[in-house]
Amino acid sequence: MAKDSRRSRSSGSGRGDTGGRGTGRGTGDGGGDGTSSTGVREFEIVREFEVGSPPQQVWDAFTTVTGTGGWLWPMEYEPRVGGAAPHGAVVTAWDPPRRLTVRSEGPAALFAERSTNHLEHLIEPCDGGRRSWVRHAHSGIFTQDWENQYDAASKHTDFYLHTLREYLTYFAGRPVTYTHLDAPAAATAADAFTRLARELGLPTDASEGARFRLSAAGVDLDAVLDFRTPYFIGLRTDDALYRFFGRNHFGRRVGVTVHDFAAHADAKRAEPAWRDWLTRLYG
Repeated sequence: MAKDSRRSRSSGSGRGDTGGRGTGRGTGDGGGDGTSSTGVREFEIVREFEVGSPPQQVWDAFTTVTGTGGWLWPMEYEPRVGGAAPHGAVVTAWDPPRRLTVRSEGPAALFAERSTNHLEHLIEPCDGGRRSWVRHAHSGIFTQDWENQYDAASKHTDFYLHTLREYLTYFAGRPVTYTHLDAPAAATAADAFTRLARELGLPTDASEGARFRLSAAGVDLDAVLDFRTPYFIGLRTDDALYRFFGRNHFGRRVGVTVHDFAAHADAKRAEPAWRDWLTRLYG
């Protein structure tokens, strides 16, 4: 089976548009050019970057419930080779604070379109251990709709790793309250994410780094726009990271995630407030 080896290396932006771009071939019952009528094809997504955090802090962000909840979603690992990993995966390398790899076979709990999934995180000290070089590698097999699945995975990788850097820079180690919601079914429409940005009050020409006073889900936000593409919006306040996902571009619903580091954070109160906001917007 041939593999797509598109790679990108980035020192900070995480946009995934600064590196080389390879080609991919499928496998299955397609023609002689290596394409596949079934859409089954391997993939590989690689990102490399430096962060101003020591290796142990980066390791904790990848492997602890508090750490993963601060930038991705709360996950727990059994800390040994052969141990249980999230979504039915197995730990295949556990070398703190340097290397973590996990692997799953068969459709994953979150990704039914993947038959194999492999993740590797490498962490090396820089500047006498005050900083870290990080390599994130994600590979596997998409079993359907390869181009769309690859595009979605690649773009999500860039946004998640940017959020990781925001977490490490501003909130590392702080307890977090995590909230995630998908919008109603109408949020798959082509203009769904544009409507969300408009509802937030973000100008179409708003640039990253600008500060705005916004209101959403009954909360007034004094926020920095830390990430903005047609597919994602990231807002950072003094106590939280607000992530907005334009998954309608990939055939799914718009989503909202809140990583709240405030001492008074309450997911039971935040979740219905965001659900009502999304329902009013798309209902």
